[in-house]
Amino acid sequence: MSAKPYRDYKSFLIKKFGCKVHKVTVDAGMTCPNRDGTVGFGGCIYCNSRGSGTGAFAKGIPLNRQITDAIGYLRKRYKAEKFLAYFQSFSNTYAPLGRLKQLYEEAISVDDVIGLTIGTRPDCINEEVLQYLEWVANKWYVSLEYGLQSAHDKTLKLINRGHGVKEFVAAVELTRNRNIDICVHVILGLPGETEDDMLETAKFLSELDIQAVKIHLLYVVKNTVLEKWYREGKYRCLTREEYTRIVSRFIAFLRPDIVIQRITGDPHRNELVAPLWSLEKQRNIQEVINYMEKNSLKQGSLLGFTR
Repeated sequence: MSAKPYRDYKSFLIKKFGCKVHKVTVDAGMTCPNRDGTVGFGGCIYCNSRGSGTGAFAKGIPLNRQITDAIGYLRKRYKAEKFLAYFQSFSNTYAPLGRLKQLYEEAISVDDVIGLTIGTRPDCINEEVLQYLEWVANKWYVSLEYGLQSAHDKTLKLINRGHGVKEFVAAVELTRNRNIDICVHVILGLPGETEDDMLETAKFLSELDIQAVKIHLLYVVKNTVLEKWYREGKYRCLTREEYTRIVSRFIAFLRPDIVIQRITGDPHRNELVAPLWSLEKQRNIQEVINYMEKNSLKQGSLLGFTR
């Protein structure tokens, strides 16, 4: 366990691999069933047409070049030695298996790439894909990052998520016992949710066989339904003080073995509408650490765990 009041991702990677490991974000040009009409149109209320992508695919940059260029930068900037290819933008298991194999195998063929982290939705996974990833996991590290956002179906419906909690639980159960780690994405500050609602999501996750969590602040970006709601006064962003308190307590309701990969977001500066304080990532992280230390909170402490 790190010196931080939670089990942080950097320390986890060093302990697991024995060296400094960094994610390399790749854009495979994927889409989403909540955008192409399979389960809905327009996507989630907070997501614009860019999603969380880098735009590299649209620029015609090949996957292996995306990775090698990023590795060169990360070696120099962070002294990283090994790398995980992170398929981030949209739903990266949402394609025929042949296409997925091509993409994944191109990524792991790059020197010093030791594994895959694959962002997707719980309704975009199936037995065929998991069997293949289980085979990959015999030699490389594999982590599936499932977007849940909230453990409350009423919230998922309101944000136009296109799936419910039941589909998420089914995906977790289908993934387990395959040597594949599960990381779950959640968002704090979703419309209509109280602080207690958000903390219930933490308790819910602590009861599941998951290995990691990414905690995001809901921020407003341009060209989204959420931006319209925000400008019409139908949505209010959390203040920094509110977010600090809620995320600190959220972590304290998570089992201490769960790796906390992220405790805030990384909005694109040119797309962000609000809150502007979300751009101050390092300050926000330190505010959470300070709050937890001041209030004697540690990961799992509100569940009765001691460290």
